[in-house]
Amino acid sequence: MASTIFSKTLLGHRFIHSFSSLTSTSQFFSSFFTKRPFSIRAIPSYTAQNIKTTRWTTRMASFVVGRRATYSTKSASTNEPVVSVDWLYDNLKDPDMKVLDASWYMPDEQRNPIQEYQVAHIPGALFFDVDGISDQTTKLPHMLPSGEAFAAAVSALGIQNKDDLVVYDGKGIFSAARVWWMFRVFGHDRVWVLDGGLPRWRASGYDVESSASSDAILKASAATEAIEKTYQGLSVGPITFQTKFQPHLVWNLDQVKRNIEEKSHQHIDARSKPRFDGAAPEPRKGIRSGHVPGSKCIPFGQLLDNGSHTLLPEDELKKRFDQEGISSESPVVTSCGTGVTACVLALGLHRLGKSDVAVYDGSWTEWGAQSDTEVETSEP
Repeated sequence: MASTIFSKTLLGHRFIHSFSSLTSTSQFFSSFFTKRPFSIRAIPSYTAQNIKTTRWTTRMASFVVGRRATYSTKSASTNEPVVSVDWLYDNLKDPDMKVLDASWYMPDEQRNPIQEYQVAHIPGALFFDVDGISDQTTKLPHMLPSGEAFAAAVSALGIQNKDDLVVYDGKGIFSAARVWWMFRVFGHDRVWVLDGGLPRWRASGYDVESSASSDAILKASAATEAIEKTYQGLSVGPITFQTKFQPHLVWNLDQVKRNIEEKSHQHIDARSKPRFDGAAPEPRKGIRSGHVPGSKCIPFGQLLDNGSHTLLPEDELKKRFDQEGISSESPVVTSCGTGVTACVLALGLHRLGKSDVAVYDGSWTEWGAQSDTEVETSEP
């Protein structure tokens, strides 16, 4: 109980302290970033490469000669997992649109996502705490919460089932893919990752908000509090979001163990090759090095453009998976260190038409810490 009170208080203090201490920085960002000039923009680049003809025709109908193109969120297809910054700018004021800053960083990066959110975020975006909106019954980091807890947390953020969601992060495509996957696990398909994230948004010259409103701060704190109350068996409300659990999208340790023998799913690991091979130590103490027997390594960064950190087009993604012998005709499960970048692999496969990719939630942090799990290395 003491730890629960501490964590809740800590979150509030993290918001309030960082908010007050970053005021001068916030003013700098406010004056530095200016709105992009009014202009005619072509349709976002990903649509030209990846949207099927029927959807392309629909979007073309939205053009008016001599006017800037505008779209409705209803023209975004759930077959395509990302949207461009231009698309988001055109749809940002849609009343059913919710934008989530889901930034999260590795501990050794020494970056504070809450502080960075308060310094600069997409206008109107809410903060989604990846560590806070998680299972409170395990020591494993940011594990998927129960459906009841997830519903309570996102309801506290003001999210409803009718909402269209765009999730972004501060690196380009990283932790946003995790939150995209979480919503899909709980039955919400109208969710997209912002291609290139906040860096792409800012590089395109679009405005950022340089301070978090008190309402946004209260909602983020309320979401974490709702999670804690749910796990304590206390009532929360009102609940505006109903979940519909999709068990095929999330795997546990026992399923991965069985898959070593049954080989029903191709297993792809998103960690770096040195960590996969066992040549580099794991960043968390007490975790063995190596990989799950039979798994293959595709570091998540290889699915992203080096410059823009956007998701590669279909043909390049297919080539990358083909190189590792991954067949689009067979089921896939992905993993990584803590279940974050495994979701980037799922995002890439979704672009290739595989919408049923499972993610091993505990990933290597769970597997490598067990005494009874097989570990392979590629070292001689």
